[in-house]
Amino acid sequence: MTSPRRLVVLDVDSTLTRDEGIDLLASCVSPETAQRVSSITAAAMCGELDFEESLRARVATLEGVSVDAVATATAQVRLTDGAEELVERLHSAGHLVGAVSGGFHHMVDPLATHLGLDFCRANHLEVIDEHLTGRLTGEIIDAQAKSETMRSWATENSIEMAHTVAVGDGGNDVVMLRDAGIGIAFVAKQVAKDASDVVIDVPDLRRVWDVITSWD
Repeated sequence: MTSPRRLVVLDVDSTLTRDEGIDLLASCVSPETAQRVSSITAAAMCGELDFEESLRARVATLEGVSVDAVATATAQVRLTDGAEELVERLHSAGHLVGAVSGGFHHMVDPLATHLGLDFCRANHLEVIDEHLTGRLTGEIIDAQAKSETMRSWATENSIEMAHTVAVGDGGNDVVMLRDAGIGIAFVAKQVAKDASDVVIDVPDLRRVWDVITSWD
């Protein structure tokens, strides 16, 4: 039996990458800001805080950070082990791969280009005179928006929802993990594990390929 064509949608921070992008950006401000932002991030990922409210509060601390500093922080982002191999294997098998993030296009776009992803979507940081304003523009990519993005990509490419795969680790991934044909919690918070069909506790994205091939 031929395996169905799938759409695989990956969260970015602490899933596709080993880092939380906003925490790296906050380190451009001060160690104290980095620590405060990291604490808020952790609580939000555990589902303890409203995501949009917590995101706006964290972004506000970035006011005045230069776009050059954002690029420097982006260069520090580390891909999760197996990320490149997973994308290569999925593409070789004819599947589509996208990344949807509660983080920022400034940081996600270079990763998507490097990996050759088919799609990516994230939040937009407002920039004036080459510096962050501490505000966001456009729609906030929260838990519901992540799932809606997955559905949109699937529909646009004639892929049934039963053949979608979502991979994530935090509270803002819960909706897409539940809505996907296969929801995979990857080195995840308990709230994400509870919403998933499969749990991977080893930080190696090649395990996602193993899940998909065993599911067919």
